Amino acid sequence: MIAILEAKRAGLLSKEYWLNNILAGVIVGIVALPLAMAFAIASGAKPEQGIYTAIVAGGLTSLFGGSRLQIAGPTGAFIVILSGITAKYGIEGLQVATLMAGVMLMLMGLARLGGVIKYIPDPVIVGFTSGIGVIIWVGQWKDFFGLSPETGAIHFHEKFWHLIQAFPSIHLATTALGLLTLVVLLVSPSVIKRIPSPLVAMVAASIVQWLFQFENVATIGSTFGGVPQSLPQFEVPSLTFSEVLQLIGPAFTIALLGAIESLLSAVVADSMAGTKHDSNQELVGQGIANIFSPLFGGFASTGAIARTATNIRNGATSPLAGIVHVLTLLGIVLLFAPLASHIPLSALSAILFVVAYNMSELHRFTHMVRTAPKPDVAVLLITFLLTVFADLVIAVNIGVMLAALLFMKRMSETVSIELQSNEVLKEEIEDRNFILPPQTVVVAMDGPFFFGAAERLESALESVHGHADILVMRLGRVPFIDATGLQSLWDLMGTCSRHKTRLVLCEARPNVLEKLKRAGLVEKIGTWNVLDHIHELVAGQ
Repeated sequence: MIAILEAKRAGLLSKEYWLNNILAGVIVGIVALPLAMAFAIASGAKPEQGIYTAIVAGGLTSLFGGSRLQIAGPTGAFIVILSGITAKYGIEGLQVATLMAGVMLMLMGLARLGGVIKYIPDPVIVGFTSGIGVIIWVGQWKDFFGLSPETGAIHFHEKFWHLIQAFPSIHLATTALGLLTLVVLLVSPSVIKRIPSPLVAMVAASIVQWLFQFENVATIGSTFGGVPQSLPQFEVPSLTFSEVLQLIGPAFTIALLGAIESLLSAVVADSMAGTKHDSNQELVGQGIANIFSPLFGGFASTGAIARTATNIRNGATSPLAGIVHVLTLLGIVLLFAPLASHIPLSALSAILFVVAYNMSELHRFTHMVRTAPKPDVAVLLITFLLTVFADLVIAVNIGVMLAALLFMKRMSETVSIELQSNEVLKEEIEDRNFILPPQTVVVAMDGPFFFGAAERLESALESVHGHADILVMRLGRVPFIDATGLQSLWDLMGTCSRHKTRLVLCEARPNVLEKLKRAGLVEKIGTWNVLDHIHELVAGQ
């Protein structure tokens, strides 16, 4: 369900709700301004491209998304991916990859994959978000301390070592402005409560630089020539077939991370406001946003957890707040863009330091390391280290694979295979006269009969076939059976045939029985050996 239509149907667009949503939208727009510029610069784009992304993608997500309170735009989670794409393919390559990712996100939503993405385990999510936080933090040292840029450094450890070696050349004025910004960021929320701290900090650092004109301090004006005082222009990036093929991998990475981040943000919004988002429509909305963002000079966008939370805390109830946030950014660009020239890059780096700390979820990370089961801690640490030292896509893929294998192992351990005696059966079925036929072995299986449990069944039955005339498999507590489970029954049937043992399957649930029939097992074993209840075994003697 499109959130804005749902809000209209619920009466949340009526005049009585306007004031709260307008105020929330203005505040979020002010918060988004420094973040959009900082994320753009860190991603290898121009500062105005971050603002254009927040305007175009933010507006379209509010109009077509599945969460009525979601605020979208450039985010810190994307920095690692986008900066790598920009370095390799240029800003136009990034825009093409974003457009392709938008198509992929739409297809994910239309294929109703929104629910699937939400099942990525917590150790994987915390691992890669903490890793991204570390990369952003270290990546901002250059601008924060005024260090010389690294040359030829590709991997994290190379960049890190270069920055350590460059520390003797630290620029004192640049560092002082960065530290001033950090102090204001940390102090202003308790002193100036109604104005967003990133804006206060950025303005304070800009005023100091404007007053004292410190030499060799990199600003938006000196580095990028300022921010244009104009609206984004429509322009289609040039596409060639070979470029599209090269950018499929990066585009899929943007789509995957965008989907994860957006749905996490929507879940946070639901928990804070008591709403319920449509995950598939949210993916469609994010897809539309990422298709149009690069057509107006922007780049990749996703749901922003911090801005969404700010939106809710300031009283937003509908997508109207998201639209007002877009109008606020438009107004700032048209009225105050020339003032952006004085913003020191170290001030934006200080803002990203705080973003990186919040992304790292240090308390959650350390709590999970201390309290989670050891296999989960291993998944967390492996995902974290691969994110930092290898690649985010590799980290997520391996993290999910390890978590899936861990889940399968745990599932297999929940499956119980029990040899049941006549006395146990008497007590269970409450029939004191129940007597099994001579040389009968009864095996009760409890849990899913899938490939993880097949080997356990084989091990349990190794010594049974030779001395049993009848082998009874009780399947009443088997909720489902997969192809490996069916093959195990075929193998068991062959083994029983060699040992002249009658194999009986009983109490199978309707869904399991249907699979047994489709696999040809019922026909092969004989319908007389497929019983509804173990009582029938005694009755048929």
